[in-house]
Amino acid sequence: MISNAREADILLDGPIGDKIRNKLQEKGLVGLAYWENGFRNLTNSKRAINSMEDLQGVKLRVMQNNVFLTSFQTLGANAIPMAFSELFSALETKTVDGQENPFNTILSSKFYEVQKYMTVTNHVYSPWIVTVSKKWWDQLSKDEQKVLMDAAKVSRDFERKDTREEAARAMGDLKAKGMLINELSPAESARMRDKLTKVYALIAADVGMDLWNETQAELVKIRSKK
Repeated sequence: MISNAREADILLDGPIGDKIRNKLQEKGLVGLAYWENGFRNLTNSKRAINSMEDLQGVKLRVMQNNVFLTSFQTLGANAIPMAFSELFSALETKTVDGQENPFNTILSSKFYEVQKYMTVTNHVYSPWIVTVSKKWWDQLSKDEQKVLMDAAKVSRDFERKDTREEAARAMGDLKAKGMLINELSPAESARMRDKLTKVYALIAADVGMDLWNETQAELVKIRSKK
């Protein structure tokens, strides 16, 4: 859905992001700002992933999440849901061949010790939402709420900049530690995206077709203003 950081920022800081944050109040939370964990990328111990066909037969650990599971199964991988705490040992023992995470996590978790190949796929953009208790928030004055909201936006800008700079450094460090890094071509990314049409339908049904369509329309507008 999201091709780059610019699209993510404009989408989440605009009306779509506001609509999603506001829904948290139904659950007793107030969303202040979107931070990010960055784009997720693939690593494995078998081969470089240059095409959808290269995923065939790769035992890939995914989060215990139906979107991830269905997506990678659709692309041909043998997707295996597994807790993150179990992942390093599973990679070390070849229980699984690969995994997917942001560069920063791949480096900090030392996956380079048990993974040879990394493919820059940017297949998922993963944001965080900074939240506070609605019960607590409602006790604050409007001025106090404004101070905290303004501070959250400053923290958002800092966190994104810091995370992106750290990701760039992490990629360089992973290469220096011997990982073989390749980038998925735009044409192959588009081919994989087309293959995932049925997954989009599942997401749309889950989050609501109206929100899905509004998000797609907003992305069209964002891309038209490059």
